[in-house]
This record gives sequence, C-alpha cells and structure tokens, in this order.
Amino acid sequence: MLPLKGITVVSLEQAVAAPFATRQLADLGARVIKVEREDGDFARGYDQTVNGMSSHFVWLNRSKESIALDLKSEHGKQALDGLLAEADVFIYNLAPGAVDRLGFAASDLRKRHPRLIICGVSGYGADGPYTNKKAYDLLIQCEAGLVSVTGTEEEPSKSGISVADIAAGMYAYSGILTAIIARSQTGEGTVMEVSMLEALAEWMGYPMYFAEYGGEAPKRTGARHATIYPYGPFEASDGKMVFLAIQNEREWKQFTAKILGQPALADDPRFSSNSLRVENREALKAIIEGALAKLASDSLIDLLEEARIANARLNSVKDITGHPQLMARDRFREVDSPVGKLKALIPPVTFDGIDTVMNPIPEIGEHTDKILEEFGFSVKN
Repeated sequence: MLPLKGITVVSLEQAVAAPFATRQLADLGARVIKVEREDGDFARGYDQTVNGMSSHFVWLNRSKESIALDLKSEHGKQALDGLLAEADVFIYNLAPGAVDRLGFAASDLRKRHPRLIICGVSGYGADGPYTNKKAYDLLIQCEAGLVSVTGTEEEPSKSGISVADIAAGMYAYSGILTAIIARSQTGEGTVMEVSMLEALAEWMGYPMYFAEYGGEAPKRTGARHATIYPYGPFEASDGKMVFLAIQNEREWKQFTAKILGQPALADDPRFSSNSLRVENREALKAIIEGALAKLASDSLIDLLEEARIANARLNSVKDITGHPQLMARDRFREVDSPVGKLKALIPPVTFDGIDTVMNPIPEIGEHTDKILEEFGFSVKN
C-alpha cells in the first residue's frame, strides 16, 4: 500500500514552496487537491519551455487534481470549507494575512475541523517587523546571507536554483509528515508554520558558526571551497574542468605521490596541514596546475579514482538527463500532461516494495466539476 493512501491534502498554493511540499506528499500516495484561482497558479506562466508549459509547473505539480475557485465568492468559500471538512491537511502559501481575510484563519479552522493539520508557508513568518515584507526567493537568499558567501571575491551571486523556496518546501513536507504521525497518537490536528527565511537560515549553519566564532565570514571563492584546499575546479590539458577534493592528510599524501608525482610535497612545511594549504593556496595552486597541465581530463579522473580521491566532471544541466549513473539506476519515468508525455525523475527516496505515484500534470481547473459534485456542491456559481 502507498504510505499516504487515504490522506487528503487541500493546498491553496502557488509558485514553488508549497507546491514542492505537496508534490512530494502526492508522490507517496496522498490525494492532493490543488486550489487555483480561475486564471491558475501564476507559475503556469513562468515560461513555455516544456512543449508550451512552464518548467517550474511541470516539475512541481504532477499527480495533483486541480480545482479552480473564486474564493472571494460565497460559492467558492463554501466549497473550500467543504473540502477542508473532509481533508487531513491544509497547506497554503498566499500573501501574509490573505487566508485570514478569506475567512480561513487557522484559529477558526481548528474549531471547525479539530483533526485538520494546517501548515502556513510564508517569507518571514506570521509576526515580527518583516511579516508583511514581500518575499521572493532571491530576496530571501540575500536576507539569509547566502548571497554574501556565494560567487567570486569580486561579485556575490545567488544560487542557480530556488533554494529558499526548496528549503521551505522541504520543511513543510517533513513537518506535515511529523504532524500526521502525531495525530495518529493524539487524534488531534495541529497548526504549523514554515518561513523561507528561517528554513534557509538553518541551511546557513556552517557559515553562521564560522562567522560568529571565527570573527569573519567565509570568503567568496567561486566554485572553490572557502576553508579546504585543494577543493574545487582544475583545468586538465584538454581544457576540460575536473573538480577534486582533498579531505584529510591521507588523501593529501596520495594526491602528492600519485597525481602530482611529487611525494615530498606532503611534508612541505607550507602544505603539511589543511590550514597551511589554505593559507598558501596560491603557491600550491601553481604547483597543481603545472602538474595537471600534462594530463587529459579522462586520464586525470582515472588516476584520481585509483587513488580514491573524490572527483567530478563539470556536467552541463542538459547532461543530467543522460547521466550514466541515473540511467543505470533507471531513475526516469514518463508522466502525462496537457502537452503529452514528459520525462520526470522519480523521487530520490527509494522504498523497498513501494512504487512512487507518477500521475499526470493537471490543466487549470481540470477536476473542478468532478470534485464539486463529489463533495456535494453545485457546479455552477
């Protein structure tokens, strides 16, 4: 049996954070009813790159049912309350206070539906001076300090993915699973909130401790590590970049002997510990680059593998869908959509004996009539 079969999730969701949480619940068998405005989740229009559909929307919304409601109308409000009366989970990520103004404040819902698990996702949380501040992913990356430690010495950079949204979505997902377990013991639902700032601040733990107790933040070092060396990209003789990482002194000795061909470097007083290698990185960089200039990328990777030193090729995004490890482990499936079958990665947690749900991506309001009739409401306003 699917782990979440029988769990109904009603999601008043848009963009990334809440949809990411609910798609993962759907992956495990929960019924996810996505409540959209009549013109749809605005993430549907972010781009048209997936055969006319938005790449964000395709990623986040498979296996859901879409119902389009005008929640400013009495019919829409009654329909949503009817759904919530039968639901196990209500999750939303509208603007601060929007759900309350619609008449669905958590305190009121708890009185009407005591078994309901309610999860609000916001940028900054339900109180405090930033509560009503607009919160987009890039802006949260800035507020959480991520941009200050990402990029090069000359220029900070944001993450290339919506990492603040993803962090919040992951904590909403795990929080809801926790609340489902707790309800099985108490019989009671709960109210929880997840803020993007607090989720990403948790992920900033290492640089936060480093700065708080070390006196300064880790420096921006591009694709290199701020506090470990050598750790990052090096160019091989064929012009291709190979990333490698030395994590301990045993690996450092292997690297000097088997890759650089200079075993005496292992005990060079400039490089005999990681702290010294970081301090003298420019001198060491020149030595490494000189040695690697004689090796093609494939040969270098073979040597690194033989020496059991961590390494990676610099793949492009397009390389992911043909990655030999993902292909060997059969990690891709096809899902239906309004524009035909699309390739999709199966979720990263692999259960023994449990198949992941990989159902279609819905059209705006595709299931409105069916759901309204099922829950005893008229189809027309």
